[in-house]
Amino acid sequence: MARLRDVVGQSTRQSERLPGWFNRLLSTGIVSTDPDIVRRQRLVNVGILATVGSTISHIIMLSLHDFYGLLPINVYNVFMVLVPPLIPQLHRYGENIGAIALGLLILFGHSLVVCLLGLASDLQVYFTFIPSVFLLLIGVQHWRLFIVFLLLYLAALLLLLNYAPNEGLLIPQDEKFRDVLSMQAMINTLAIIAAIFFYALTALRRADLLNLSLIETLMPAAIAERLKAGEERIADRIEMLSVMFADLAGFTEAAHDLAPEQVVEFLDGLVRVCDSLSERYGVDKIKTIGDSYMAAAGFDGRQAEGAHAIGRLALAMMDEIARQPSLGGRKLRLRIGIHCGPATAGVIGDTRFSYDVWGDAVNTASRMESHGEPGRIQVSEAFRNLAAGPFVFEERGATDIKGLGATRTFFLVSECAKG
Repeated sequence: MARLRDVVGQSTRQSERLPGWFNRLLSTGIVSTDPDIVRRQRLVNVGILATVGSTISHIIMLSLHDFYGLLPINVYNVFMVLVPPLIPQLHRYGENIGAIALGLLILFGHSLVVCLLGLASDLQVYFTFIPSVFLLLIGVQHWRLFIVFLLLYLAALLLLLNYAPNEGLLIPQDEKFRDVLSMQAMINTLAIIAAIFFYALTALRRADLLNLSLIETLMPAAIAERLKAGEERIADRIEMLSVMFADLAGFTEAAHDLAPEQVVEFLDGLVRVCDSLSERYGVDKIKTIGDSYMAAAGFDGRQAEGAHAIGRLALAMMDEIARQPSLGGRKLRLRIGIHCGPATAGVIGDTRFSYDVWGDAVNTASRMESHGEPGRIQVSEAFRNLAAGPFVFEERGATDIKGLGATRTFFLVSECAKG
């Protein structure tokens, strides 16, 4: 089962795989703490690096072909090497200022290049996909801005197709050079579009996997599968569910004068151990409320097996609390209650949804815990009867339990010795 810390840290670890210097380079100028804005501004910085790298390659190619004949283009390329690296400093003035600056710089600059080298070079093909890249930089939530840029690029493309010289203003007689530029433009277009789709699909898959991992972390495995399958309303009737409540006796007094960090550290360590034990014994953790831990088993209809799993979990938790450090100078003990009975289970909520359980099994299990004894596991007669076989029980007798009256209860002592 996925663990919450692993899921939450997944995106962080992805970035940590990059070399430190490159990671810092991609974060140049970014001051926002919003993950979505940071992701898009980092992508703007990636676009800037790609622009500079591509421009340097063009400087080399054009200089080798005809440095003086293509001098205006080389001057422009030098400009495109020096200016774009300054754009990240605009990130601090707005989430999309850098993207807008880069988009406008390419729009006007490339229009000049097409005029100088001519339509025969086919360099105008870049106008057909750059708006799609711009959409990745600003996000679909800013679709109105995307429409503006789409119309600008469309207008520039139409103007160039109608008014730009076919052979260009520089070395118009060199047809072979324009054939090379055309081929390069087509190859670059193919590579860039493939990269765009790769990035988009990779980001989508990463988001889907992260969401699925979160669901698997927050929900029992069977419920997570149903949610992933598209089931929207999950509400189940369980005829016999074994429910356990565990509470730290004396926790409030022990934690009263302690620093919050100490209290959270103690609870975090204990709950993490209990989560591992729940996973080991095949029990579903439902939730924690303060220092109370709730778990249940038998969702799959295997009533006896669920009861046995809950019993083993309770005994293991009793063993584990004895190994935990003291809190505020006090050695704490668990008070555990278990009952089995009918219950209703389902997913509730929308933004902070959760899987919860209600019914007789829950209410009575809670009473078993609250009317129990520190260091003991009090169970109902119904649970004793269902789980009988692998465990040793000690009868407590009739106990006056709120809402139930005089009730026959038992203490779960241990597992039976294996002969």
